[in-house]
Amino acid sequence: MRTRRGLCYPCPYSESGSKEAEEGAGSVGMKRNRGGEESGRRKRPRAASAEEEGAEAGGMMVEGFFDNLPDDLVVSILCKLGHSASSPSDLFGILITCKRLQKLGMNPLVLSRVSAKALAVRAKNWSESVHKFLKQCADAGNLEACYILGMIQFYCLENRGSGASLMARAAIGAHTAALYSLAVIQFNGSGGSKNNKDLRAGVALCARAATLGHVDALRELGHCLQDGYGVRQNVAEGRRFLVQANARELAAVLSSTADAAWQAHRHHRLSSGGAACSLLSDFGCNVPAPEAHPANRFMAEWFAMRGAAGGDGLRMCSHVGCGRPETRRHEFRRCSVCGAVNYCSRACQALHWKLAHKAECAPMDRWLDAAAAIGGPAGGGAPPENGTGAVN
Repeated sequence: MRTRRGLCYPCPYSESGSKEAEEGAGSVGMKRNRGGEESGRRKRPRAASAEEEGAEAGGMMVEGFFDNLPDDLVVSILCKLGHSASSPSDLFGILITCKRLQKLGMNPLVLSRVSAKALAVRAKNWSESVHKFLKQCADAGNLEACYILGMIQFYCLENRGSGASLMARAAIGAHTAALYSLAVIQFNGSGGSKNNKDLRAGVALCARAATLGHVDALRELGHCLQDGYGVRQNVAEGRRFLVQANARELAAVLSSTADAAWQAHRHHRLSSGGAACSLLSDFGCNVPAPEAHPANRFMAEWFAMRGAAGGDGLRMCSHVGCGRPETRRHEFRRCSVCGAVNYCSRACQALHWKLAHKAECAPMDRWLDAAAAIGGPAGGGAPPENGTGAVN
């Protein structure tokens, strides 16, 4: 069968015409060639410069050196980087560099050394992948991850059993914040009814945390001894613990006075007349409020995004650095003077009084007017030594 290019279909152009067409196409190609080169020749590629060749060779050399590093050495480097990371981005920025770093970064030895600052996830960034990463760190034996994930599960996700179990794992490893948090849970009976309070267990946990240097636990233990709350009353011993808590807080602040940022913050707050003092104002010192733990900061952001601690009229601890919500109604203590603030512990009550509530609570002249009107002390007596009473 003949095709359209066969003999039955002669070329529409003559032989001379085809030559002319080819010559015309060649002349057009010559005109389109602006480089001055002959048509039919392909333009030669630009030769690479010495700098580009050196950079390419250096990159290949560095990549080759990294590939030749043993895994044990890379894991050791990642352990130090994770331990010194100041934010989660510092750690994850390294892990996403290449597949090898990502794989070795998930080594249990690396995960067990990740610092609390590198685990300080924000509530707005919470996701299933973040939950999984914290769980991997906790399974690797990271005490900070156990505590942070335990607080999130107990208070935010309302998974009481799993959260308390994680905090208990951290407490067994002598994590002071976990010990104190478990003491607060025992004092309040959090996650259960009012009958689930165990004051003696709370005092024991506070004593253990105070022995390890936790300032809030030491202050809580002092108030328990002063009030006879869960332990035999001993006012002198309680006052000694409160003075010791103030002294430890003062020592912690004085050790950081070389920091220029703290000096600038202190100068700004003092010059502006802001309320920047905690209990150290009793000693004539004005210091910024202590930095909240990443777990407490996460909880404060979590419930601030949701507007409240939950339904049924549940309240938040009024101390901004705490972030704990009630797990049942009327779980927290309220100020016996104004009744407008609530506290999960006596330590939060004492700190918030010096930081803010002292200027917001009922002023002393109203106490005097009320005392004069009824012919006796207002409210049954003067406020406690820390400035405010608390009742359930």
